Amino acid sequence: MPPFAGLTPEAVVDAVESLGLACDGRVLALNSYENRVFRVGREDGPPVVAKFYRPGRWSEAQILEEHAFTEELFEEGLSVVPPLRLSGATLHRADGLRFALFPLQGGHAPEMDREEVLKALGETLGRLHAVGARRPFVHREAIAVEPLGWAALDTLLDGPWIEPALHAAFEDTGAALLDAVEAAFEAHPARARRLHGDLHPGNVLWREGRPHLVDFDDARGGPAVQDLWMLLDPEPRRRERQLEVLMAGYERFCEFDRGELPLIEALRALRIVHFHAWVARRWDDPAFPAAFPQFAERRHWERVLGEWREQLATMQEA
Repeated sequence: MPPFAGLTPEAVVDAVESLGLACDGRVLALNSYENRVFRVGREDGPPVVAKFYRPGRWSEAQILEEHAFTEELFEEGLSVVPPLRLSGATLHRADGLRFALFPLQGGHAPEMDREEVLKALGETLGRLHAVGARRPFVHREAIAVEPLGWAALDTLLDGPWIEPALHAAFEDTGAALLDAVEAAFEAHPARARRLHGDLHPGNVLWREGRPHLVDFDDARGGPAVQDLWMLLDPEPRRRERQLEVLMAGYERFCEFDRGELPLIEALRALRIVHFHAWVARRWDDPAFPAAFPQFAERRHWERVLGEWREQLATMQEA
């Protein structure tokens, strides 16, 4: 049975009201594939956001560690949204699902071509990483080639997705790409710290003249550059300028090791391999075939193979 099959609007309201909040019946599904997230109206207060965690993805200890990290950042004055504490707890259960409630926050997409936006983002990340460096995660996973790369490649090679005519090419290219990733990590060892982990522009909202970071669901330990590279333009000259401005803000609060910069293409390679394995592992969730119908097309996998080869060439040139 799909993991969220019983999560009807009525079930969402019942879960929220089980915590003592009176709902007005308005439930709006928000965009989310990995988990299920809803805006829920209340009778006696502002709406809340209810996030139902995908079963089996994170342990309870891992979720609570993410919650504690966002609470710590919030207490340091960063614009993040920690979960609401109700009856002393941030994580709750309803009908076999774990869920948390968050205050609803607004904002709009940041204008990444504006220097003041980039500098403010750099300041926010510098403060975040200064907090993240205080101590490591105990339960959250770290960025590593084995789970995000080799295990992901095995998922694709062992499944029905890649047809036999392309299988050998995927196996060879994938192995070469991940070998290059491992070589990059060995050549450029970096200090691990607690990170946002998935900081692309879609997880940044601009509000009241400052960046607001959302969705810490992929919080991990790893090199600081992981929280920077997805904010940068792929074009080298634009990327260099953006990085200069980001660093002007970042290094007001935290030292940045520029020896991590060669890891950008390795981290990009891990992401593009892991992404397709993520979709494959979630195929029993009806939301995924609907969102990624191209998975059944040979043309899609030919494009993916070309992307992997291009990334391998980029890393070899670098």
